[in-house]
Amino acid sequence: MANEQPAEGSDGTQSVRVGVAPSAEVQPPKVAQLFDQPGILTPPGHYVLEPSVQYGYSSSNRVALVGYTVIPALLIGLIDVREVKRNVTTAALAARWGLTNRLEAEVKVPYVYRSDSTVSREIFTGAASDRAFNSSGMSVGDIEFAARYQLNQPKGNFPFMIGSLRFKSRTGKDPFEVVTDCVTRCIGNTTGTGLPLELPTGSGFYSLQTGLTWLLPSDPAVFFGSFSYTHNFGRDNVHRMVLGGQSELIGTIKPGGVLGVNFGMGLALNERSTFSMGVDLNSIARTRQNGAPVQSSVRTQLASLLLGYSYRLDPKTTVNVSVAAGLTPDTPNLTLTVRIPVSF
Repeated sequence: MANEQPAEGSDGTQSVRVGVAPSAEVQPPKVAQLFDQPGILTPPGHYVLEPSVQYGYSSSNRVALVGYTVIPALLIGLIDVREVKRNVTTAALAARWGLTNRLEAEVKVPYVYRSDSTVSREIFTGAASDRAFNSSGMSVGDIEFAARYQLNQPKGNFPFMIGSLRFKSRTGKDPFEVVTDCVTRCIGNTTGTGLPLELPTGSGFYSLQTGLTWLLPSDPAVFFGSFSYTHNFGRDNVHRMVLGGQSELIGTIKPGGVLGVNFGMGLALNERSTFSMGVDLNSIARTRQNGAPVQSSVRTQLASLLLGYSYRLDPKTTVNVSVAAGLTPDTPNLTLTVRIPVSF
């Protein structure tokens, strides 16, 4: 039914104007984007192209002791010490379409460049000096498809609720396709580093993520957060390549699921710019091989502190910059992301 809106007549009295179409449903407020999922949906009949570049750096030390202890301070055996420095740069193009006032679809195509530098004294070789092992890889990453739906039209102090569904393919270079530095077999082999000669650009597994995002406007701030769960689909009869073109059977591999929680706050600085800060938490379950947990696999906890800034260049173009600092040893030390969504 059409809305009836008051209009002022020539004599100053109020008249009723009939036939005015209802306004579009109110959408969530826009804040500086910190996480993968945007908070505001694309209006129906419009689309957004979002080129982005993300750089991540991580450094870790690994010490492996192989032997037996005579007394607590004396080890008889071998010590393997490795320092790994990892750089990952991902350029991506995302496209989002507004299907209705409450529904949008998205496709994202990434291109990944990775480089690892490992400094170590190899185990079993009796080396007296450090050795550097460098590897890299670049190719198309795992293409993603997503859909988001605004579940409610809130009133009062109730937040906007947005449900999401994301599917990740395995179009990137498979971790089991790259050649591993072993002469014969990696298991029990006394030569080679056991590291890949070329780095993969994909996870090697299909995954499906469900999520629920909430946004609560509280002028001048906006509070937001989300809950998500990612299911990784297993693979049967998995083989990996070793040096010399040989194939080594690994069996059935099932990566653990990922439970994610994030929350934060956005603050409008002026009509063009906003500032956001948040925390991203993820818990990754153990990987299973042939139905049993991998002995060296443990539940991994990831946590990041994020700061973001958004500046609107014009009504259709915005620049988003975010920086994430790792709070746990397994999280990348630094992640810098630049997004430029352009509306059409």
